[in-house]
Amino acid sequence: MTRDRLIGGRYRLAEKIGHGGMGQVWAGYDERLDRRVAVKLLRADLSTAHDQQTPTTSGTRDSRADLRKRFLRECRITAALDHPGLVTVFDAGEDDGELFLVMQRVPGAGLADLIAEEGRFPVDRAAAVAAQLCAALAVVHAVPAVHRDLKPSNVMVRPDGRVVLLDLGIATALDTDRTRLTMTGVPIGSPSYMAPEQALSGSVDARSDLYALGCLLHEMLTGEQPFPASTALGVLRRQVDDPPVPLRRLRPEVPAELEALVLELLAKPPAGRPADAQQVFGRLLPLVGAAAAAGAAPVAGQGDPTAPFRRPLAPVPAPTLAPAVPLLPPVPSAPPVTFAAPARAATPAPAPAAQFPPPPAPAPVGDLAAACGQVSDLLAEQRYAEVIDLAARLLPRAVAAHGEQAPLVGTLRTIYARTLLQEGQYRAALPEYQLLAGQAAGASALEYRLRVAECLEHLGRVPEALAGYQALLADCSARLAAGTDTDPARCWDLRERIGLLLAGSGEANAAWDWLLPLLLDREPRLGPHHPDVLRVRRHLDHLQHHRPAPLPPLDPRTRSWWRSPSG
Repeated sequence: MTRDRLIGGRYRLAEKIGHGGMGQVWAGYDERLDRRVAVKLLRADLSTAHDQQTPTTSGTRDSRADLRKRFLRECRITAALDHPGLVTVFDAGEDDGELFLVMQRVPGAGLADLIAEEGRFPVDRAAAVAAQLCAALAVVHAVPAVHRDLKPSNVMVRPDGRVVLLDLGIATALDTDRTRLTMTGVPIGSPSYMAPEQALSGSVDARSDLYALGCLLHEMLTGEQPFPASTALGVLRRQVDDPPVPLRRLRPEVPAELEALVLELLAKPPAGRPADAQQVFGRLLPLVGAAAAAGAAPVAGQGDPTAPFRRPLAPVPAPTLAPAVPLLPPVPSAPPVTFAAPARAATPAPAPAAQFPPPPAPAPVGDLAAACGQVSDLLAEQRYAEVIDLAARLLPRAVAAHGEQAPLVGTLRTIYARTLLQEGQYRAALPEYQLLAGQAAGASALEYRLRVAECLEHLGRVPEALAGYQALLADCSARLAAGTDTDPARCWDLRERIGLLLAGSGEANAAWDWLLPLLLDREPRLGPHHPDVLRVRRHLDHLQHHRPAPLPPLDPRTRSWWRSPSG
């Protein structure tokens, strides 16, 4: 399997991000919709095993056709599950004899990584993760189906704190009218989280997932798996034979009711475990509720799984932005239109890009120059999501290798910033353009400063955007006066932007005082029927209904408004 392979005529594989019980999982891109996806490919040895165990009179072709039917049937079962704690399925099919499943690529941090970084979780965080998993498992078990491979690497914590259960590809449908894909006779799952009945016979039901949940809770609260051993066979033996160590022996501050719940979840016979995921959720909720009542702050730098309980359905907090340095004082209510060249204001200090969550660390990129050329190729093919991901990976390497002032770095950063802006990711584009504006000179600096102001405008930071546009207008006017620029179009565009931004912020009189002189400047040069003139006139027609001051007189010769020199 190689990267850059096109699956199903539209899904481009980028990098391998994992493997599960049924195959490899690849990060990829849907080229038709230009979005990030995860693509799971069925393991070739499963197909071989199915051929060996399912002889038919028609031979291998029929058995593989039967495998395909079963695979697609289970894909349909997975796709029918609708819950925010489960991954959305986009597509499934067969490509070059290989079965594939296309799913949502979930942002955030893997629970396995969080456990490795933090060790022991606070009690409320561990309970919140487990409670959210119970909510997702309840939907799966209602099919009825069983996940069969619940483990930390199959759990993601999103930036907003929502927990998402991954890898339903080996879920077993329990309805007798449905056949199971995983008929190889080999227990599928992870030994450290496998229920005794699953290890002994491969038979599972919903309580097998609850056993795995108990293993996961034990690991979150102690930082250690409940039945460690040097080999997988040793782990399975301990799962079957050894009783779990009570949590409070390892961590005395764990509440007694949580210790009792984990011991029940880890009961060897399925009948000794809680009846269902809903019951477990009900017992976990009070442990999360204490944190919700206290209004505990989320842990900085990652999603907090208690947040959905503390603030249900709350919007995701935006990443903190460094304040942009205003280029000029705030715009007055009636700003004078002047083309005098004032002293140039300082360029805003760039906001450090480190204030934004870094992209996930992917596989290393090879030759830097060749990889930068790949960015240009992706841009030419309009594969914008891939452009953003690859440029974000390459920029730190390019800066480390060549320095911030290198032409290669400038070109790469410009492509990255322009693509972010085009895709509406203004919050991420802003610090890149601020950095570019601080390093450039001449017309390039003006262009980058214009993009900074555009990002600020889209982010709702109106005073800073107005200050940026006004400073640009002053500098462009100075260039016109000095003869270094002979095209007044940029000045006209800036004056129109300022007027519209003032109008949008409710300053109708100020907007009128910007747009009327613009009309009087442009109409004699372009003519009364030029599209730009008609557009400004429409702005003024709209504004006249919202400004309290009386209208100026109408010139009967040009049918336009005018002002006397004193007015």
